[in-house]
Amino acid sequence: MSHVELTELVKEFDDVTAVDGISLDIPDESFTVLVGPSGCGKTTTLRLIAGLERATDGDIHIGEDVVNDRRAYERDIAMVFQNYALYPHKTVRGNMRFGLEQHSTPEDVITDRVQEAAELLQIEDLLDRRPAELSGGQQQRVALGRAIVRDPAVFLMDEPLSNLDAKLRVKMRAELNKLHDELSTTTVYVTHDQVEAMTLADQIAVMDDGQIQQVGEPTHVYMNPRNMFVAGFLGSPSMNFLEGTLEESSTGKFLLELGGDTHDVPDEFIDPLTPYLDDRVVLGIRPENIALNKDGVPANVHPATVNVVEPQGEKTILELSLDTGQNIKAAVDPDTVVERGDSVNLRFDRDSLQYFDPETGESLTHDSKPEQKVTV
Repeated sequence: MSHVELTELVKEFDDVTAVDGISLDIPDESFTVLVGPSGCGKTTTLRLIAGLERATDGDIHIGEDVVNDRRAYERDIAMVFQNYALYPHKTVRGNMRFGLEQHSTPEDVITDRVQEAAELLQIEDLLDRRPAELSGGQQQRVALGRAIVRDPAVFLMDEPLSNLDAKLRVKMRAELNKLHDELSTTTVYVTHDQVEAMTLADQIAVMDDGQIQQVGEPTHVYMNPRNMFVAGFLGSPSMNFLEGTLEESSTGKFLLELGGDTHDVPDEFIDPLTPYLDDRVVLGIRPENIALNKDGVPANVHPATVNVVEPQGEKTILELSLDTGQNIKAAVDPDTVVERGDSVNLRFDRDSLQYFDPETGESLTHDSKPEQKVTV
């Protein structure tokens, strides 16, 4: 097994910088997910680790070795591609054997490894079939099996579930989690699917515009984003952002004036927000941290009008307009009875609030919550 370390890694294509000086430590035996929108540089980063692209600058360590100048087959990695890349004329057994045969692995070792991988993935009865005779999920298992038999130091996976239907994706996510628990091989996984990232990862690296925006344990990154990009990218529906002017009351309390509506800032945020008095601040609140106020207590109640009601089974999404004119979404209990046009009062969970600089997008309160280190 091996850890992977990227140091000031850069990849340029003519006048386009696809990877812009990223540094990332991927612990031994961890499952690290690179997640971000299309074009953010995550697949290019994976291809750099694999040796399929050559870095413009920076270093790639696998274990104790710098591998920048090593070819892909010299890096002790195995890659699972988005399109599976199975040989159509070979059987499942032939596809799984091929890489080992190319490395002149002894026949008895090949036979044992193929059989062990097939049993692990429960595809023993498919070994004599060809890819055209397999379902998408079965082809995915074969692609995983072909990687497993290599017994590599590092698995690299590029959107391997993207071609599966929604139900099968959920099943395969569980299978990948189980597989990683059994093999404990260092894994770097690329996806644009935030749910996939949150479900699979020990460590998540959120990327945008060729740079890593934040790295950490998934729940911690979700609950404590470093900037508005991370806050808005993770979560469905995404975090609500409300911009207002920070003011101080006669009693020394901080208030965020939202344009006719006032938000009381919790006292624990006074110190980091003090430099922004009489200036603009963005309040961030996730939909699941908004509730309909039913107790009649007037403090921190925000009047709103229901525009859309979207029942989703385990929750109902409300699209609302605050009396300030700003729009907001709330995720409420499925038994909540409201209709389009209803006037409601909203209450924000004070323990889940975030505050951001409207110019830079950086969190003003991130440092008030400690980082969590990745454990594997």
